[in-house]
Parts: sequence; structure tokens; C-alpha cells
Amino acid sequence: MVFIMAKISNEVLFRLKMTKGIGNIGILNIMKAAQTFDRDDFTEYELAHYAGLNRTKNQFLNEWWQTDEEKLEEARKHQQFITFYDEEYSELLREIYNPPAILFYRGDLSLLKKPCLSVVGARDASLVGQQTVHHLITPLIQDYVIVSGLADGIDGIAHKVALGNHGKTIGVIGNGLDISYPRHHGKLQEYMAKHQLVLSEYPNGTSPAKHHFPERNRIIAGLSLGTVVVEAKLRSGSLITCERALESGREVFAVPGDVLSGKSNGCHALIQEGAKCTFQTKDILDELLKS
Repeated sequence: MVFIMAKISNEVLFRLKMTKGIGNIGILNIMKAAQTFDRDDFTEYELAHYAGLNRTKNQFLNEWWQTDEEKLEEARKHQQFITFYDEEYSELLREIYNPPAILFYRGDLSLLKKPCLSVVGARDASLVGQQTVHHLITPLIQDYVIVSGLADGIDGIAHKVALGNHGKTIGVIGNGLDISYPRHHGKLQEYMAKHQLVLSEYPNGTSPAKHHFPERNRIIAGLSLGTVVVEAKLRSGSLITCERALESGREVFAVPGDVLSGKSNGCHALIQEGAKCTFQTKDILDELLKS
């Protein structure tokens, strides 16, 4: 979806985001209707209609009517966010299917305007996998912001490689910014929230949930010119990130691995499907410099 100008106010978008019964696609539908009809004064019934709500319509309306304005304003005071309309929003992210209408953030928003490269892979990464991230990514740190999901394994290593080489990094998480998941990454997340950038599609107080992570993965892929995947099994969540990258016309760099352990079978499948077989930094640079 492409929007020419802002119609729905950030205040209304925030309220929609905080209301149960409507998802991101529904909010995007309302934004498109506002542009189409050149209006921003929809009633709650019109909001439900243009959002395309069916099964959750009554839940949405009840939540909308019961909104406590004071609590809503208090929630706004304790959360920083940008919307699809804002200048700070990533141009690359605007191009994807189902771009987040609202992103909550802590840290340096200017990183969204810099060239980004995402790095994903196994949570139970081997020592070789960890060393591979260092080998491939270190030469790129000064030119690209490293994006990942603040998870165990390859994600955490990618963030730390960037920080250890005085680079920049963005973490995209699947819960509220006031929660750390996994818990032992709390200090890493806190540091990045102060000195780098941490993003979430979910407001404060939102606990991690299984379905949040595939949704989070489209943001990781969408922010980046390309995605590097290291040690992904055939059913790895990292493959979802790669699928979203391919859908958006972005590069996918799959690192081959041990054929006996099965740890890299997802990477091998991606290579068979046309992803770039990647074993040196030059493989990544050659493709990125073309785009």
C-alpha cells in the first residue's frame, strides 16, 4: 500500500493500536480509506467497516467505547512511537506488504535512514556459526547498520559483533519495549535502547507470544537491503525472515554448512531456490553494491 499524505492523526493511530479487536492490516485499511475519501473524522462504526472487521467487530467497538482517555494519555507519555506517516519512518519498510502502521522505539531513530543489513540464524548456534558471523560481518560494520531480533544465538552475536567493532545495530523484538526476552539479554537490550535502536510493533506490557515472532521477522527483513542467514534448519523461523525478504525483492545471503548435522539444511534449501551462496564478505558486497 502507498499513502500520499497523512490523513489519520497520530493520536487516532495510537488509540487504534491500543484497542483490541483490530490488527495492523485493519489499521492500514483505515489509512487507505482516509486517503481515498479525503477524510479523517470517521465514526467508530466507519472505522470498523473500513478496517474490514468481521469476527472481532463487536470486540473492537466495545473496547473503543470503553477507552479510558486518562489511561490512554498516560500510556502515550511513557512510550515513544513513530507512524507510517512520519519522516523518520524507514523508506524501505514502507515498501513491504503489511508495513507496521506504528513502531514503538527507544534509541536513535536516525539509524532507520542508514543502509541496513539483517543477520539471522540459529538460536542454538554452533561455535563455527558464531565465528562465521564475525568473519562475514566485521568488514561491513562501518558501512551498514546490522539488524537482528535480539534472540539467542546468531541474533545476539550479530548485535555484539556490531557493538564490538564500534558499529551501529538495530534490534527488533516481539514484545513490549519494557520487557526483555530472553531475560538474559536484558542488559544488551537496555544498552542498545540507550545507544543504538530497539523497535517493536507492540506497546508496553505486551508479553512475547509465538505468533509475534513471524510478524516481527517481516520488519527485520523490511528494514534491510539484504538478509544474511547462518545455520538455519528446514523449519527455522529464520526462513520466514528470508521469505519476507524475497517477497520484498531484497537479497538473501545463505551460508552453507555441515550437511550431516542438519543445522544448515534451511540455508541449503534457500540456495537451491536461488539465494546467494555466501562464504565470504565479497559475496555480500557484490550484490549490495548492485542495488
